[in-house]
Amino acid sequence: MTRRQAFKYRIEPTGEQQRKLRQFAGSCRFVFNKALALQQANREAGEKFIGYVPMAKHLTAWRKGAETPWLKDAPVHPLQHALKDLDRAYSNFFAKQADFPRFKKKGMGDSFRYPDPKQIKLDQGNARLFLPKLGWLRYRNSRAVLGTVKNVTVSLSAGRWFASIQTEREVETPLHASPLAVGIDLGIVRFATLWDGTQETVLPPLNSFKRHQQRLAKAQRQMSQKTKFSSNWKRAKTRFQRIQRQIANTRNNYLHKASHSISKSHALLCVEDLQVSNMSRSAKGSAAQPGRNIRQKSGLNRSILDQGWGEFRRQLDYKSAWTGGWLVAVPAQNTSRQCPVCGHIHADNRQTQALFLCTACGHCENADRVAAKNIRERGLNLLKGPDMARIACAVNGAVRPSAAGTHRSDDAAQAA
Repeated sequence: MTRRQAFKYRIEPTGEQQRKLRQFAGSCRFVFNKALALQQANREAGEKFIGYVPMAKHLTAWRKGAETPWLKDAPVHPLQHALKDLDRAYSNFFAKQADFPRFKKKGMGDSFRYPDPKQIKLDQGNARLFLPKLGWLRYRNSRAVLGTVKNVTVSLSAGRWFASIQTEREVETPLHASPLAVGIDLGIVRFATLWDGTQETVLPPLNSFKRHQQRLAKAQRQMSQKTKFSSNWKRAKTRFQRIQRQIANTRNNYLHKASHSISKSHALLCVEDLQVSNMSRSAKGSAAQPGRNIRQKSGLNRSILDQGWGEFRRQLDYKSAWTGGWLVAVPAQNTSRQCPVCGHIHADNRQTQALFLCTACGHCENADRVAAKNIRERGLNLLKGPDMARIACAVNGAVRPSAAGTHRSDDAAQAA
């Protein structure tokens, strides 16, 4: 099977290279915003959508034009890829998978990509990376890069530059060592409750943002008291961004460790198909119909987003594929309201946030454990009959299945 993996390193550019990095990121941002403005003007005029190929001709005119001659200083491939990013953003919007594309701002998500591997050179022995119009860049070689280099993405985070090297390599189709299936219920008081049919495992919440919330608020107040764009304001902004990066890194580290342990221990992962964006939607409402309990809902939204459920599911998806397992998305309706003993479903079964008491048979249990049991059972029901037989064969040495409700292997996804 083909495994695509990215290796991210912190680079240490010289002063001249830092100036070029900011210039190239700014050029890509300018091209993206200019193309987006052109698309909006074209739409208001009633014209058809401009695809990538005709938009690339506009880029050629901008590079040769008298108004923006500085675009020639930036490498052309990252500029072209900025147009591809905009085209993909529109495609996701038309498919109702994302919101309408928005203009990019300086200092927010500054990045650009080198898509041509022929222009990239990697010297792992000397911890050097060659990129067009930047030369050789030193990077912190914390681990070896495996596979063939396909592209490199350079990004800025809290004043530090990073290079993400995406590679591709062929590996043997993995066979999972454990035939266990587990149901995973996600929450706030308990980050994850796991049930494998015999025992329960509880992962406590990390609450990375909550731990650093006061520090972050203090740094933000200090930044607001400085004159905007002054040297003191820039230093205060760097401190604020450093805390934000610490929060994100701590959360990602926790999610990676948890997802790695779960995917290694279980062949079939049954998770709730949670719509996090809907669950964390604001309760303010409108002027005509104002919302209720806005302060409580905003605190709940903050706690939901602090857990990182979407990122956790993404990591479980690809890590289960790497270990030879499968991920099944189970509808979240009534998972904590259905009795695991008699199957009775009622809203009154959930007495409190933590207590489940069936109104039909009187079964009493922790509500999160009940949800994990129901998620596991529903996930197994989605794979009844031939699909379960194929999974059992795959655990014993056959190929990976492509059952409905599960993710496909990289080979199947590439063939599709």
